[in-house]
Amino acid sequence: MEILVSGSLAYDRIMDFPGLFSEHIMPDKIDNINVSFTVNGLVENFGGTAGNIAFALSQLGESPRIISSIGHDYHRYFRWLDEHSLVQDNIRVIQEEPTASAYITTDQHDNQITGFNPGAMKYSAEVDFSGLGPDRCIAIIAPGNLDDMANLSKEYKLRDIFTIFDPGQSLPVWDAEKLSECIQRSQILISNDYEHSLICEKTGISSDDLLKLVDTVIVTQGANGCLISTKENCVRVPAIYTNNAIDPTGAGDAFRGGLLKGLAAGHTVQTGAQMGTLCANLTVQQLGTQNYKVTKEFVEEGLKCQFGTDISVR
Repeated sequence: MEILVSGSLAYDRIMDFPGLFSEHIMPDKIDNINVSFTVNGLVENFGGTAGNIAFALSQLGESPRIISSIGHDYHRYFRWLDEHSLVQDNIRVIQEEPTASAYITTDQHDNQITGFNPGAMKYSAEVDFSGLGPDRCIAIIAPGNLDDMANLSKEYKLRDIFTIFDPGQSLPVWDAEKLSECIQRSQILISNDYEHSLICEKTGISSDDLLKLVDTVIVTQGANGCLISTKENCVRVPAIYTNNAIDPTGAGDAFRGGLLKGLAAGHTVQTGAQMGTLCANLTVQQLGTQNYKVTKEFVEEGLKCQFGTDISVR
């Protein structure tokens, strides 16, 4: 089954500040701020929601179709995608813009200051919909270009393609009507705890009533695992504890990759969420969002040991 992953492609440029922001930012002068931080160095990682989800899937033997846009500095990212057998046919290159970039500075108390340049993400991707059908595809719409998110939602609904809608960090720019329409055109709505509250606030729809729009609602809750709600019941998939967690960035995208792998293989949402939990657990033990290693054998063993789920991962 073909997996369609839409969202952003970005370079994450991470800087480590060997001090505390609070020692340089005076609360009573916050309306007239002018500070500079000397950092220990800069590390560039491949990122973006579509890139992170596709990377997780590639680790599990899949080669999803990435639907996104990228800037004139695409060469390094394309080489990385090639190394992981991820095709670039539906990635639109915008020669007039750089690739979307996040500039993240972290102090010694893990406080972060981030500047984000959307760059090429301001432009819609170009998608060839020929050959797409409900018996051949499963899709996720992750945060990226807003027009893409809305248009893909319509196209997938028209073609009866099973869709996961993941508005995530794009939520602040959605209006209530369009957000509700995208949710209603999907089979699964996924978000973290905070985003779920924001969805309810923006749309004026309660958690219970969201299930009148969509078959399944998944809410990830960090150390508390995730909650899967349907009209019939609610099931919690627990998180896996690790004392080696050093960077939570990208854990949600890794979870989504594992979830998609499970669903594409015909497993239940609960089993897919368990697979996602295993992927997320590995991600947080590495710096960066695409620097972990996971194998199908690891997932099989983890499913059996952690959750008592005995299946073959192919």
